[in-house]
Amino acid sequence: MKLTASDEVVMITSAGCNALDYALDAPRSVHAVDMNFRQNALLELKIAGIRKLEFEEFFSLFGDGGNPLFPEWYRKALREELSPQSQSYWDRRTHFFSRKKPSDSFYHRGTTGAFGRLLATYCKLNGIYEDALRLFTFDTLEEQRELYFGKIRDRFWGEGIRRALRTDIALSMIGVPRAQRDHLEATCAQSVSSFMEDSMEAVFTRLPTADNYFWRLYLAGRYTESCCPEYLKRENFEKLKGGLVNLVHTHTNNLTSFLRSHPGSFSRFVLLDHMDWLSTQDSTLLQSEWQAIFDKAQPDAMALWRSGGFEVDFVDPLQIEHAGQTRRVGDMLTYDAATAANCHQRDRVHTYGSFYIARLNP
Repeated sequence: MKLTASDEVVMITSAGCNALDYALDAPRSVHAVDMNFRQNALLELKIAGIRKLEFEEFFSLFGDGGNPLFPEWYRKALREELSPQSQSYWDRRTHFFSRKKPSDSFYHRGTTGAFGRLLATYCKLNGIYEDALRLFTFDTLEEQRELYFGKIRDRFWGEGIRRALRTDIALSMIGVPRAQRDHLEATCAQSVSSFMEDSMEAVFTRLPTADNYFWRLYLAGRYTESCCPEYLKRENFEKLKGGLVNLVHTHTNNLTSFLRSHPGSFSRFVLLDHMDWLSTQDSTLLQSEWQAIFDKAQPDAMALWRSGGFEVDFVDPLQIEHAGQTRRVGDMLTYDAATAANCHQRDRVHTYGSFYIARLNP
């Protein structure tokens, strides 16, 4: 996004990792917006930990997945940094990070965490767990390919897991709602299970895995200091602690309402894949959102989003009002298809069908 000191970023919070990573580029501000207050509670806890803990303590929580001393740290130092809503949430959930035994991990909580546990168990039952972890230790693609094709692929992709990936329950556990599944299958003429098989092959045989902390977290339930998000690296933690963390602000709201109520304007909009969900409900929701985006966009602002489908066909046709005229959103966007395609090929998650970068040029 080429952030500068003048950029104002608005984004979907998700778990907050990206918000903290963006703050490392020292923009003017980063506004993390999410309808799910739990996501903001998690980001607030990370911000509190950066302000109040030392690196080793912080990494034990968000790198290793927990520390037996967390309830004490929370009570004495972290709680006072949180909003009342986040205090109420974490007051009842300090056990999420208390780590009673070495195998415990915060990252095994929730539905996605449950999927991670199931994935690790499945690999262990098939005798490939240790080999799967070894994939993240190699320096060359040749080593990765030799191990994946030689020992992992055929033992992992049995009929049982293919059947599981045809069910809504399994897909919801990895964050793919029915609407996103339908959109994927409609735009690529491919089942989700075959798409996931192709995606995993790309991740482990065509992309370096040494820094792929996304997939490593699924298998291991924890990061390492060399394979983790930017905010968890020691030098970056110190930069955030030195003041950059104060650039991040959380808002529990939907994006449209936040934009309408916020007094400022924005140069960067990071929309993730939430429009896939909105597109199946009511087009007026998307229309209102893009109206708010253009109303609050600075000149030559940029928007980024992704989709479970291979093609997004629900943004360009939207109609909004601008400068006294009814305009088609697609006519007011300049897509950077080449850069988006290049980034999409290198995406370390690799489970989304398409990615978009667009300049807003009213």
